[in-house]
Amino acid sequence: MQVGLVVGGNGAVIGGAAPLRVLQPDGTTLADIRAGETWRATALPAGVGLAPGAGAPATVAEQLLVAPLDSGVPVRVNGRSYHGTLALLRDRTGLTVVNRVPMEAYLLGVVSAEMGRRDPSEREALRAQAVISRTYALRNLGRWRTEGFDLYATVSDQVYGGIDAETPEGRDGVESTRGQIVTWNGEPIDAFFFSTCGGRTEDGGEVFRGAVRPYLRSMSDATPSGGVYCSISPRYRWREEWSGEGLRGVLRRSLPAVLALEASRVDEVRDVRVGGRTGSGRVGMLTLVLGAEQLDVDGPQVRQVLRTPAGEILRSTAFTLEARRSGRRIARLVAEGSGNGHGVGLCQWGAVGRARAGQDYQQILAAYYGGTELSRMY
Repeated sequence: MQVGLVVGGNGAVIGGAAPLRVLQPDGTTLADIRAGETWRATALPAGVGLAPGAGAPATVAEQLLVAPLDSGVPVRVNGRSYHGTLALLRDRTGLTVVNRVPMEAYLLGVVSAEMGRRDPSEREALRAQAVISRTYALRNLGRWRTEGFDLYATVSDQVYGGIDAETPEGRDGVESTRGQIVTWNGEPIDAFFFSTCGGRTEDGGEVFRGAVRPYLRSMSDATPSGGVYCSISPRYRWREEWSGEGLRGVLRRSLPAVLALEASRVDEVRDVRVGGRTGSGRVGMLTLVLGAEQLDVDGPQVRQVLRTPAGEILRSTAFTLEARRSGRRIARLVAEGSGNGHGVGLCQWGAVGRARAGQDYQQILAAYYGGTELSRMY
C-alpha cells in the first residue's frame, strides 16, 4: 500500500526512534538520520529537500526515500509513527509524503482509527470493519496513482492513523480475518461504509453515480424487537438551526464552491424546502428560493450546500426542515435529522449494535451487503 500522509504540504518533520537512511530511488545512500533526530522535508524548485535543521545544508533529489536500518522499526512523520518506509515527492503545489506499508500493517492503523476504542465484547464489529477496509483497499489500489500514491490517509478514502491509532481489539480484528474480503462474482465489492444510518441505509446509486449495485440496496437496521441497531450512536439524532442572516452567509460560501454560483446571487433567501426524497426517506433534492430565482440542489450535494452554522458538512440527508419567516425572507431554519454519513453500505454503529446483540462478523457483513460472499485472497 502507498498512503498519502501529507499532500501538497509546505513541509514535514521526519525522524525515528532508531536510525533512518535517506536514499535515492535506485538505492544510493544520500544521508543518515541518527536515532532521535528530526529532519525537515520541504518542496524545492529542484525537487525535495531534507535537512537536519534550519539553515543546514539540505539533501536534495527529485524523489527521496526514507527507510529504517531495521525494517521492524517505525518511522515518524510530524510526530506520528508508521510501519514501513517513506517516499518524499514534489507535487504541483508542494510536498507529498507517502507511507509505503504492507497491506495488513496498513489495516492495523485503519480499523481502530475508523471505529475508535471499543470494548472486547464488540470485537465482531471490528472484524467486520477489518474485512471491509481490506476490501476497500484492494478495490481502490492505484486510485490516486497520478498523485503518487494509492489512497489518502483521511476520510477521502479511509482514516489511517498509523501505529498510534492501533488498539488490541483493532489488532485482533485485522489478524483474525487476515486476507479475507467481501466479493461479488469473484471480485472485491465497492466497499462503502459510514458512521450511522439512523434506521435505514441508502441505495448506492442515490449517493454515488455509477454505484448501482445489487449489494448496495437500502435496508432496514431495525432489531427484532423494533429498535434500531445504531441507536447507540451519539449521532443517531441531531438538530441544526440557522438564523436568517446565518443561513444567507452559509449559502454565499457553499454555493460558489459546490455549484459555481456567484455569491452575489445569494441575496434574499425566501425559502429552503425539501424538493424530493429517495426511497429510504432521505432528501433527494433540496429546493432554494433566492429572490426570484429557484435553485434545485441534487441529493449528493445537499450536505455540502446546507452546511452547519459552523461551516461543517451536514451530518446526513435524513432530515426534515421547518422555516420561520419574517416577511418574504426566512428568519430561522431548523433541521431535525438522524444518522451521520452518506448512508451507503456498512453502518459502523449498526455493526457495533449487532455485535453487542451476538452477531458475528460474517452475519454483520451479510446484513449490509446482501448476496455477497466472504472470500480469502491470501
